[in-house]
Amino acid sequence: MVFQTEQLIHLIKNELPNGGGMDGAIQRLRSMFATSFDAEQLEEMFSKARFELEKEFAKKEILHVHSIIAKRPKWYFGPRSHDRFWPSLKNYLLNEKGWHKDDIDSIGIASDEVVSLLQNPAEDAFKCTGLVVGHVQSGKTANMTAVIAKALDAGYDTVIVLAGLTNKLREQTQARFKKDLVDRRPLDWQVLTPAKDGDFRKPPQGGFLKHTDKAQLAVVKKNVSPLGQLGDAIRETPWAALKQLRVLVIDDECDQASVNAASGELDITRINERIRELLSMLPAVTYVGYTATPFANVLINPYKPNGVDLDDLYPRDFITALPTPKRYFGAEKLFGKFDANGDDESSDGYDMVRVIPKDDVAMLQPHKASEREAFSPEIPKSLEDAMLYFLACCAARRARGQSTQHMTMLIHTSSYVVMHQKIARLIEAWLGIHKTELKAGKGELADRIIELWTTESNRLPRDLTEEQETPIVSVFEHLPDVLDAVTVPIENGGSDDRIDYENEPKTYIAVGGSILARGLTLEGLTVSYFLRSASQYDTLLQMGRWFGYRPGYEDLPRIYTTEDLRLRFRALSGVEDEIRRDIAEYRERDLTPMELAVRVRSIPGMAITTKSKMKAAEECSISYWGAHKQTIRFNHKSDSIVAANWKAASSMIETIEALRLRDKEATAKLWRGVPRSEIINFLREYTPHEIQKDLSREFLLEFVEEAGSQLDKWCVGIVEPKKGEPSQKVLGTVGRITTVKRAQLDDGDTETADIKALMSRQDILIDCPHSGGTNLSWDKTKAYRASQVGDVPLLLLYAIDSNSKPRVDNGNRTDLNAVGDLIGFGIVFPGSDKASGAYVRVRLQEISADEIDEIEREEQEQARAAGVE
Repeated sequence: MVFQTEQLIHLIKNELPNGGGMDGAIQRLRSMFATSFDAEQLEEMFSKARFELEKEFAKKEILHVHSIIAKRPKWYFGPRSHDRFWPSLKNYLLNEKGWHKDDIDSIGIASDEVVSLLQNPAEDAFKCTGLVVGHVQSGKTANMTAVIAKALDAGYDTVIVLAGLTNKLREQTQARFKKDLVDRRPLDWQVLTPAKDGDFRKPPQGGFLKHTDKAQLAVVKKNVSPLGQLGDAIRETPWAALKQLRVLVIDDECDQASVNAASGELDITRINERIRELLSMLPAVTYVGYTATPFANVLINPYKPNGVDLDDLYPRDFITALPTPKRYFGAEKLFGKFDANGDDESSDGYDMVRVIPKDDVAMLQPHKASEREAFSPEIPKSLEDAMLYFLACCAARRARGQSTQHMTMLIHTSSYVVMHQKIARLIEAWLGIHKTELKAGKGELADRIIELWTTESNRLPRDLTEEQETPIVSVFEHLPDVLDAVTVPIENGGSDDRIDYENEPKTYIAVGGSILARGLTLEGLTVSYFLRSASQYDTLLQMGRWFGYRPGYEDLPRIYTTEDLRLRFRALSGVEDEIRRDIAEYRERDLTPMELAVRVRSIPGMAITTKSKMKAAEECSISYWGAHKQTIRFNHKSDSIVAANWKAASSMIETIEALRLRDKEATAKLWRGVPRSEIINFLREYTPHEIQKDLSREFLLEFVEEAGSQLDKWCVGIVEPKKGEPSQKVLGTVGRITTVKRAQLDDGDTETADIKALMSRQDILIDCPHSGGTNLSWDKTKAYRASQVGDVPLLLLYAIDSNSKPRVDNGNRTDLNAVGDLIGFGIVFPGSDKASGAYVRVRLQEISADEIDEIEREEQEQARAAGVE
């Protein structure tokens, strides 16, 4: 008998899950074949197989480009021919759900990566914890489902899913798993949680028992009582049976409730404690947290209160970031992204956001929370426009053959139940009054639909969707059916008339609060009218129910929101991207999740979850080493600020000119050896825009003042284009300088000018003796500069033409129209972002009384929704 290399490779792969890595698998197979082959034959056969496998595994290493992992033997290399659960799921997605093959392949690759990071179920006992970072509404559940299927095929036998704080969210998750997994192979499952309530049911035998032919599934609400019952069932399981179980715990939205957020000093929440207890009782368990907002998870103390042992839930074994799906609409596509590492126009985002005027906000929200009972809201023009546009979109989707699909509009103006009721009644009355007129397609509102449809149809690229543009005639043809179908459910803990996507397709104008804003998937979401803000980035991201996929109507979604929220989401897309870049960077450097914990906590701007989730760290360190910062937002309509900032720059230039520090050999206006004191004086006198937290005068001054000798001497330069208008005023003793052109983003904010980028990479080479460094990334450009001038900090000044106009008429920018020429600046700090040295200590704000009231109210609403009083 002679084995082909391919056959032997197949045998080795099948043996790998039994432990010991490749060496262990080969050793066991050698023993099996020892009587059939002589030693020389065995050596030759296994050498060839090992060589081919190592080549294949080297390619498979690409699986981990998105992950930071602790060191341990490789054991999983993808699905096998005799697997049960993944082939069934894959076939269902392709043939019954109609998924595109590319999407299935994408989920297959991403889930392979996650499963390869789990602990090998062939081991006798283990505890593994990891974190999967996805995007809001991006298909995390699909990845979860694929991971569960493949983990079961690989040797896990029990799956516990911790799903949401409410019955609604738990039921939604269980229904999805039942349809995608259980119904594919119903005889292969024992489901331990019922469909319609969140209480865990103990198995008939009182505890968990390993089934040779069935997988156990429990989808449990993250409430104390169900988790307690689950714990009781584990306690009642005989130890002999318990140690045979290989348990996979999936924590959906693991930043919610799983992170210790108790208000008492170093206490843990009861839910957090229950989850820890579950893991401690299971001898062989892997815990995987899924989240789109990992801020709390990576900012928590990775150690227990004793300072020695690791926290049971900290992702010490792996952190992986799911790749962004091609057809996914996230924060960057919708709101653009401020990226300090680039300045191209592609980060502006699609033109899908409409800013709600402040006067309209006042018509929908009381000035004070205490006035909500007596407050009578009115429908402003912006809300009426949003509803008219939504009705038109529904008609267009029907014209496109999508009448069997759900269609939803979100209205989220307040967290108060009484306000939800008032707004919903107002909208129902509006629909009742105008229904006949709109069905007839005549009158003022019909004219506004025509105007809205014509305007909105021309604001996005034609190739955004494969669907043909829908003419207005088709919109009015289908509008009567839309008006007959539309209803106004209220989605909160106190409502009886709630969202239900079961059975026939629904057309909803949904009004609600925190349940709408977090976790609940709104099917066919097309238009969002969103007023409510949030002070934490994690909360804000989860409020973005509009993120996700819009197949067949990619051109239709619109978001109506305030300018403040628009800017916050735009800033947030950069923070989100930064986390994923850091994970990729740490993977390249072969670092572990424990090393990431220190790193993430020191990223400027990352102290953006509630203080209660960071109580082990009373302060958050922010370092500017290796960073470059630039002014991109300006109070361009403030005469006093514009004049004062110009004066601050002029005063500094006069002083350093008097000190005779100018480099006469330089082609630009450049001063070397500028004392730190002059930079400090400039920063004290200059007023950055309050929105730019990373340029806070307090933070910058403290860092510059307390830094070591590296910041003693500076280079100061003035960036001037070869062509341009002279400045309106002289800048110190150098006279008028040539201004740069920087048009502002057309974002509807008349008080703030957002230019998105001021510096270019070539600007920071102003003090380099030799030209070079073209077409390099920011990091490489800074490295090139350091090779030329060493670790010298750099301050650049820019005079911005007050009449700057857009270079390209693409609708994204508009004239600057400042009251006078602006002075902007950029700073390049030496060193790397990993350098030791001075750090700014940012004191986390105490939770205000209003925030406490908001948190308690949301908890009460979630409790009502969960059926817990």
